[in-house]
Amino acid sequence: MTDASAARARLLQIVKDQAIVHGRVTLSSGKEADYYVDLRRVTLDGVAAPLVGSVMLDLVGDLQIDAVGGLTMGADPVATAMLHAAAAEGRRLDAFVVRKAGKAHGLQQRIEGPAIAGRRVLVVEDTSTTGGSALEAVAACREADAEVVAVAVIADRSTGAKERVEADGLGYRFVFGLSELGLA
Repeated sequence: MTDASAARARLLQIVKDQAIVHGRVTLSSGKEADYYVDLRRVTLDGVAAPLVGSVMLDLVGDLQIDAVGGLTMGADPVATAMLHAAAAEGRRLDAFVVRKAGKAHGLQQRIEGPAIAGRRVLVVEDTSTTGGSALEAVAACREADAEVVAVAVIADRSTGAKERVEADGLGYRFVFGLSELGLA
């Protein structure tokens, strides 16, 4: 087993143990589900976050990217974990945060962090159902004159996200699908 596959297997077990909550919930898409994948329990965990960073970097290792980020709040710890994992490998990878709306004070920016204009960026999410949050972040990045390379998520809930993102001309990658999480 390679280091990458061992990290992925360990992350999968942590996700199963800590992030899957059974019970009726309303998702950000407005859809209802019988379970919730609360990945912030994993992406903000001191043991799991480094795994998130290395597994996500491995997932997109063939892409040339300068920065990573997405719509706050699900994307923030994923992007930060990837930034730290890249730094541990001696590489630079900047992170950015896309606000749900521009600030009404200060610099009134919608995207926080190092400038992404003219840079190749990866939009990330912790989990995606319809792709709506990722595509909102993609639109904001494009408005900021960044070149969006792809969208990558930890968990794909398989209800149209991949198709919507690909219809927008982007690749869509995920670490775990519903079957791997024991939810299919």
